Amino acid sequence: MSTIRFRIIAADHTGITVTNLERSVAFWRDVLGFEPSHRAHHTGALASEITGVPGAEISLAVLRGYGHKIELLEYHAPADRKQLTPRPCDVGSVHVALLVDDLDAVVKTITASGWKAAGKPQTLTWGPNAGKRVVYVRDPDGTTIEFMQPPR
Repeated sequence: MSTIRFRIIAADHTGITVTNLERSVAFWRDVLGFEPSHRAHHTGALASEITGVPGAEISLAVLRGYGHKIELLEYHAPADRKQLTPRPCDVGSVHVALLVDDLDAVVKTITASGWKAAGKPQTLTWGPNAGKRVVYVRDPDGTTIEFMQPPR
């Protein structure tokens, strides 16, 4: 018997911290076809209390597409922030998975935009996703996006 005293209504968005907000917005908008929703700038107590990061200053952009929202965040402060490039096997690494109709076209478009595939497209041979072609790609900040093409 569950002891949870609340219910999750829905997933709202996926947040990704980036080094260059404009570059990342351009990719999600121009390459992947997400539509800009809104932008904000947070600083002071609000930003620090929400994130738990003292002195946080954040510019953000939210893009909508395909039934999901992506929130891109560029932190301007604190000064001691770090750039991490976790591998998919590193604890804390996360990714977004997007279904596409033509994985080869995605890889070609991604490569032309400056992103690159982390591996090579593969077809899954067992389990609930059997028959799907899958590849991970990484953006200039090291963020992983998984693209999945259902069987034709």
